[in-house]
Amino acid sequence: MRIIQCLHQNRPLAALVENEQTVRLTDADTYTLARRAIADGRGLAEVIEASLTETCLDYQQLIEEARLLPPLTHADPAHCLVTGTGLTHLGSADTRSAMHAQAQADESELTDSMRMFKLGVEGGKPAAGETGAQPEWFYKGDGDCVVAPEAPMPVPAFAEDAGEEPELAGLYVIGDDGQPWRIGYAIGNEFSDHVTERFNYLWLAHSKLRHCSFGPELLIGELPEHLEGVSRIVRDGETLWEKQFLTGEANMAHTVANLEHHHFKYQGFRRPGDVHVHFFGTATLSFADGIKTRDGDRFEIALPAFGRTLRNPLAFVTEDTEFSIHSL
Repeated sequence: MRIIQCLHQNRPLAALVENEQTVRLTDADTYTLARRAIADGRGLAEVIEASLTETCLDYQQLIEEARLLPPLTHADPAHCLVTGTGLTHLGSADTRSAMHAQAQADESELTDSMRMFKLGVEGGKPAAGETGAQPEWFYKGDGDCVVAPEAPMPVPAFAEDAGEEPELAGLYVIGDDGQPWRIGYAIGNEFSDHVTERFNYLWLAHSKLRHCSFGPELLIGELPEHLEGVSRIVRDGETLWEKQFLTGEANMAHTVANLEHHHFKYQGFRRPGDVHVHFFGTATLSFADGIKTRDGDRFEIALPAFGRTLRNPLAFVTEDTEFSIHSL
């Protein structure tokens, strides 16, 4: 089952994707449906089926009228936390290490990126009941950093780069008892500043404080083991760059369960009622191929199992908002 979320009569509502042309509205937004499922002890798919209305909408018209929303939102953006993990995919270490330094055969001369990647390869898929290797982790922001599918991706004036990162994202709601509930998965563009990161990997935290996008569709159910997608950049109507990417656990050094464990083990990430968007990493970047994006370029991330392509044009900000620090 796949759902979207859209504005209808000035209300956010979830809608079932019936086919490429049509979606059927439910009676509530995705967050409300998820909370309903948790409270009732029912599966989300069952709750969605029971909440369907007779109202069908044209999918393309929603896009043209800019009514698409991220497939999961919280009414208060401060209660949506956006985070992620890196060096999780087979091949991701080569991309990252090439940005930072050339890895050597001698263990003592491996870059920190390669050491982190090796930890995942050796211990990222633990046996049942065991705790696996801890992955790299980063914070992107709260719900205000998320832009809707098809909406412009802002690039701050201080940014050194604006690069896509095609990833899977896990979407979660925390129950009233503090237990995390995964409601599904979505295509994500984790979007980072790779020039800033390349200068010194200790600036990774700075490079991740950018906007991101995910959706338009939320996949409910089991995640396929092997997924093949395409990431591209379109400039002036022509494809500037395009590359296949692989994801799913068959192409990862970690299990999703291990990545989830090392995120939600922190009590502060189990606050009742919160929404979490957690990116699972990538191994494919246009930046690694020497691409420099510019205003108006459009990112397109396609993963057939997830329905429609996630698309966002770039919007470079020419001047950052002025501010000053005051003393009280």
